[in-house]
Amino acid sequence: MFYALHTASLGMQAQQMNIDNIAHNLSNVNTTGFKKNRVEFQDLLYDMIRQPVTDENGQAAPTGLYLGLGVRTAATQTMFNAGSLTSTNNPYDVAIVGDGFFKIEVPGQEEPLYTKDGSFKVDSAGTLVTTDGYRVIGVDEIAENATDFTIASDGTVTYKTPDSDDPVEAGRIELARFINPAGLEHVGRNLYRLTAASGEATDWDPEADGSISLEQNYLEASNVQVVDEMVNMILAQRAYETNSKIIQTSDEMLGIVNGLRR
Repeated sequence: MFYALHTASLGMQAQQMNIDNIAHNLSNVNTTGFKKNRVEFQDLLYDMIRQPVTDENGQAAPTGLYLGLGVRTAATQTMFNAGSLTSTNNPYDVAIVGDGFFKIEVPGQEEPLYTKDGSFKVDSAGTLVTTDGYRVIGVDEIAENATDFTIASDGTVTYKTPDSDDPVEAGRIELARFINPAGLEHVGRNLYRLTAASGEATDWDPEADGSISLEQNYLEASNVQVVDEMVNMILAQRAYETNSKIIQTSDEMLGIVNGLRR
């Protein structure tokens, strides 16, 4: 019963983290480019009471006797499956079709940061930037009187000026991809940082890799499914209640033992 108290408390802690993660997913259901997280659990060490051994007569025991000691939170897995594309009719909005990331220049960071959020703007200096004012790598300054701003499927940025009908090319939005995007570090503000677990960033070459393209006037919505998260929340709540009931039952059983008289 002492095992049950400890094991059930670990189960309650695990489900509390599960609920915290679900709350984070649901709170970002309208966050552009957000990727939901999934909590992964592992069972703990077992108390081996009896091994499945062979006795002196060659008779083998088919099973042993083990007592599990609970659960632990092993990891949170970021699910990078694509969200739906939402039309915005804003020429500075762009969505990635595929597994690429925008490269963002952040002051104070030696290496670029990466994002799936393509809700870009043009600042007072004509620089294409994120909502926080961080520069989108690969795009040159845009003229103040620019019109017909266009982002091609390969990321090439062009615009026109009133004094010419010929389009002016302003560079190409640079994208990167990773062998293990789930290993990227979350730094907030819809940004990720490269880590040893994610592997090195590989620059996207649109001529060699047709699996990625850009869609102007669209944004990638969050991949959180509200119905799925609600179901997961109910399951986590029921598991939490069940573990609390185990603690209550174990306490009652210990009370019976303590109340025994010779």
